[in-house]
Amino acid sequence: MKRCYSFVLRPAFPVSFHQSRFISLASSVTVAIFIAALLTPAGAADDPGVLLPFSDAERRMILQHGPWPPPASRDPSNRVSGNADAITFGEKLFFEPRLSAKGSTSCGTCHVPERGWADGRKLGVGLVEVDRNTPTVQNVRTHRWFGWDGSSDNLWSQSVRPLLDAREMGMTERQVAEVVRNDADLACRYEKVFGARPPANDEAILVAVGKALAAFQETLASGRTPFDDFRDALEKGDLKAAARYPQDAQKGLRIFAGRGNCSLCHFGPNFTHGEFHEVGIPVFKKAGGVDWGRYEGIKKLRANRFNLLGPFNDDPARADGTSTRHVALVPQTFEQFKVPTLRNIALTAPYMHNGHLATLPDVVRHYSEIDPTLLHMAHLYFDPLVPEAVPTDTLLKPLKLTSIEISYVVAFLMTLTDDQAPHKPGAAAPCR
Repeated sequence: MKRCYSFVLRPAFPVSFHQSRFISLASSVTVAIFIAALLTPAGAADDPGVLLPFSDAERRMILQHGPWPPPASRDPSNRVSGNADAITFGEKLFFEPRLSAKGSTSCGTCHVPERGWADGRKLGVGLVEVDRNTPTVQNVRTHRWFGWDGSSDNLWSQSVRPLLDAREMGMTERQVAEVVRNDADLACRYEKVFGARPPANDEAILVAVGKALAAFQETLASGRTPFDDFRDALEKGDLKAAARYPQDAQKGLRIFAGRGNCSLCHFGPNFTHGEFHEVGIPVFKKAGGVDWGRYEGIKKLRANRFNLLGPFNDDPARADGTSTRHVALVPQTFEQFKVPTLRNIALTAPYMHNGHLATLPDVVRHYSEIDPTLLHMAHLYFDPLVPEAVPTDTLLKPLKLTSIEISYVVAFLMTLTDDQAPHKPGAAAPCR
């Protein structure tokens, strides 16, 4: 079946709810992307298309963005990672509003399956509005750092954080523990996963809840995309199949992997190296003050009793805590934020750590026109934290793309989005 995804407000054909997620990305730039041949099996009766003459260097850069999906692996810091009962328990907890102080907010309130596991808001809203955009939780099993500032070094610790944050879910350790102890089904599932009834120790239950939530989130992998089909065809030397990749997307990919040098940060199969950079986005908070990003994140990471150097890591060797042990608190980390994945990027607008850019064309235009002299201007802010001069992140240079080149890059980014149906919370049978 042929499908057309576009940036116009009014589609030219009937669409399903799932398809409408793409069409809702309206912008001032009209870019029509036809992903027909890519969603049909190789060898189907379609026009062969034209494959651009990618250089050997460009091909190597393209191939490092796969294969997808990556093989599943267990988290050694979480003894219930990959456990089927833990995944079911974690899913119930993820959509459980009683884990918030007002009984109205769950993890699924901000991480909405139909919105690419984000929420479509500029700034997230738990019990009240927070300072940052809600990132997707898809493909988090591939991450090393968690949160825009990397204040967590493991997924179960990151899952605990919003439960205790006064603005997000507003719970205490005791309240989280009581929800599990006092609900027969949750207590039963806890025992199935951890081998004993919920204990009197509130902290132990809180950590267990975090690890069950992590076990569920590890399963949230995005599906294959038109780009993956193109990449795999290129690797196999199937030029006919590769030529089905849309021309505009191929042109955008050449910019992305070539003179744009975007793959330097958006590296690997998940299109992120998982580290932090300053990218010229304003850092003033809506509520006042400055968001210092990674610098404050490192301080929080070191102080976090749930980090990988602490007693709750299930890996006795603490081998996975090496990065945490050696992370450096240096001035360069001021205003740095985590490089996000680009997979399913079409579903997770608005963009950047504070939702500052509304559409994908806006994002590409930002990097096209970026002024390097504005990077790391924190020393102009009146704040005692900031030294007189902060070394500048020198990676970014203005790309100076034309309007049509911006549309090519957007066309490529659109092909990083899968076509699988949104996750539906499972209706698990009562625990016995």
